[in-house]
This record gives sequence, structure tokens and C-alpha cells, in this order.
Amino acid sequence: MPVTVLLVDDEPLVRAGLRAVLEAQPDIGVVGEAADGVAVIPLVRRLRPDVVAMDVRMPLMDGIEATRALLRSVGTPPKILVVTTFENDEYVYGALRAGADGFLLKRARPAEIVHAVRLVAEGESLLFPASVRRLAAEFGDRGNSAARSVLERARLTEREGEVLRLMARGLTNAEIAVRLVVGTETVKSHVSSVLAKLAARDRTQAVIAAYESGFVVPG
Repeated sequence: MPVTVLLVDDEPLVRAGLRAVLEAQPDIGVVGEAADGVAVIPLVRRLRPDVVAMDVRMPLMDGIEATRALLRSVGTPPKILVVTTFENDEYVYGALRAGADGFLLKRARPAEIVHAVRLVAEGESLLFPASVRRLAAEFGDRGNSAARSVLERARLTEREGEVLRLMARGLTNAEIAVRLVVGTETVKSHVSSVLAKLAARDRTQAVIAAYESGFVVPG
């Protein structure tokens, strides 16, 4: 089945460019477009996309609030890929904290755009982990007591803690398996356990919690 994408951006040229790039792929289809975050929830309910490519800055409802509203209102929400002009932007980090799964730069090359959509659809790994680390260092609340409490209550095992630290470095399951000298299925089991214990929607949310609790230190 192809990956289905909803494009949300107030710039028609950006939407047209993304549509052209994505629809050139046999395994990706664009099922709809919106010019503002206020249109996201009804379109998601009607079209059931796998991925929403969401602009951060829009006039009526920005990508942060649209992400929060979508995750609050839809029982099985799609993956959310934030589309942004500037990677070191507090809005981007705000969207990731709100529940977005990764982000894509508007200046990205076509191959990078396609790769980003496929990655976020699979939920395999963070996009641009080095950039996420920089965002966490600049905008993260490293004294976040709520995040610290979540980590304390999670009671991660020593191996789960190792896996979380490697996730924070942006390693894929296969790369973690090589580093820890275990099978990929074992890593997948550990990742699932970490997400469940942290009540994290995905790897991105788990990594943000790790940074904000102080469990992982940026840099």
C-alpha cells in the first residue's frame, strides 16, 4: 500500500512543489491539501492520511496548535512531519514537543523529502538527529520536573537506558543492534518497552523526554 500524505501549508507554491516531488514516487500519494491548520482535523478524519506534512507558521492556526488539536481529537492520528524554513526554530521544537514525529526543511532536495516521508511513515528513526539535539540544547527545558518524574517512574532497565541513549543519538534499530551486539528484533522489543514505559507516542517523544529530564545531555 502506498504512503498517503496530506499537505498543509499556506504557500501554494510549497504545496505544489511537495506534491510534484512526492507523486513522482510509486509508493507515495498525496490525498489532499490545506492552507491552514484549522482545516487539518476534518481533512484527516475524511482522508485518513498516513502522514501530514505540516507547515509551522500559518496565519489562523499554526503547526504547533494544529498538532496538539489533531492528537487530541483523532483516535489513531497520522504521523506528523513538520515542514519548516529554519531548522533552529523554537516553533519547530514546540511542534516536536506537542507530538510531531519529525521535521523537514523546505530547502531539502527531492530525494531528502521522499526519504523523510518514508522514514516518518515507518516510525523507524528520528529525522535529522543532530538538529534535534541542537534544538533540545537551545530550547529544551532541561530542568523539566514533569519529564524527570516520567523517567523516574518508568524504571527503565540498564539495557533500556542504553537503548534510549542510542536513540537520542539518532541511531536506527539496526545500528543499535550492531552497537549492542544483539539482534534487531531484540532492539525492537527494547524500543517498544521504552516507549510504553515513557507513555511516548514515538521515538521523537521519548528522546525529547530523555533530554528534558536530564537523562541524556545534549552535546
